[in-house]
Amino acid sequence: MLWGGRFEEEPDKNLLEFSSSLNDDIRLIKEEIQCGKVYAEMLCEIGIITSTELITITDALYRIEAEYDSNEWKPDPREFEDIHSAIESRLYELTGSEAGKLRAGRSRNDQVVTSLRMWCKKSAGQIKGLLNNLQLSFIQTAEKHIETIIPGYTHMQQAQPVSLAHHILAYVEMFERDKVRLSLVIKESDNLPLGSGAISGSTLPLDSNFLKERLDFKSLCNNSMDAVSDRDFVIDFLNCCSIGMMHLSRLCEELIIWSTAEWKFIKIGDSFTTGSSLMPQKKNPDVAELIRGKSARVFSNYQSVITLMKGLPLSYNRDMQEDKPPLFNSYSIYSESLKLMEGMFDTIEFDNTYLLSIMKKSTILATDAADWLVLKGIPFREAHDIIGKLVVYCIKNEKGLQDLTIKELKKINPIFDESVIEIFNLENSLNRKKTPGSPNPIFVREQIAKWKSALS
Repeated sequence: MLWGGRFEEEPDKNLLEFSSSLNDDIRLIKEEIQCGKVYAEMLCEIGIITSTELITITDALYRIEAEYDSNEWKPDPREFEDIHSAIESRLYELTGSEAGKLRAGRSRNDQVVTSLRMWCKKSAGQIKGLLNNLQLSFIQTAEKHIETIIPGYTHMQQAQPVSLAHHILAYVEMFERDKVRLSLVIKESDNLPLGSGAISGSTLPLDSNFLKERLDFKSLCNNSMDAVSDRDFVIDFLNCCSIGMMHLSRLCEELIIWSTAEWKFIKIGDSFTTGSSLMPQKKNPDVAELIRGKSARVFSNYQSVITLMKGLPLSYNRDMQEDKPPLFNSYSIYSESLKLMEGMFDTIEFDNTYLLSIMKKSTILATDAADWLVLKGIPFREAHDIIGKLVVYCIKNEKGLQDLTIKELKKINPIFDESVIEIFNLENSLNRKKTPGSPNPIFVREQIAKWKSALS
């Protein structure tokens, strides 16, 4: 127990078990032990402990870490409030009273937030790596499908032709923004709170800059009250997980639709699909469905912590120990989803034969036709109306624009001539795009080259 001197009775056993966060914050054991080693070095530097005591304490901390890694030591949440008290108890068993010297000038309040910041920096970096891998996988697929034409949609209605590569690159852009947000979390987490104590620092001559350098923090927290009570970096981490899962969920929705018999666009590998307990013919995109479904839990984790913090006065409050279960859960779901998405995406086979046949019987090139009229000098408003009438004619006669003859076109409007026929050629539609960021194969190849260089 890290406290108890002013109490005359032992804490109720039910209370201890209810209040214990050990099952959650044991995930911070590596960061806790690293902090303990560096803190002991600093205490030796300022003369609070001797060099002999430093060796004793750090050797014991190494042993605790090894015991935990080998499952020799498993602290019981019915005995300990948290990972801090569990480590200190074991440290006492190994070193005796010397263990108590490690607490000089240090509170659980600044300990836990230091370890949590270290964990957030490490974990945000790991997710960035997973996103980078996923982007590379998408780029490899995009490179194979620069001229694979598929319908682009707005309002889930066919809008204009795009390439599969262009569609995939849209997600590469999303993933890049996810990485930028994670970089901001790393930057926000990179301030050292250790030395702030419980609320107002210490009268001991603690060397905060020594701690900052040895624990690899960029700067010190400026205000001890804010240092121990700030969880904005946790909320921002959760926000990154939420937006990232939202992006994966959108992608999963498309993969699920694309894999249906009605679309006939993709086949997901057997290793990332499941069957039905009743219907022998079924091949279900369960991985995509589960990622889409688990996004809801990640969203609720964000809401949980921001709601947790909204009514807390300065500075530290015990409520804050409830920040870890949602944080760790969101990290686990998001990181595993990224790994599974990369694995699943690499098994997908694309075949746009069916979609191409549908597009050739459609009016998906109506906007291209309107632009053709604009180049003939027709105001776009009037061009829009002319092509609208053309679309109505196609619908009534069950034809695509590509099926129309010059005679039929001139019945709609005499301005049409032979040159419009080329506009209705679906295969050349992407090459006509003029604006950067469009699915013109020239621009798409430039984007792929840029991404390959940046990601490698």
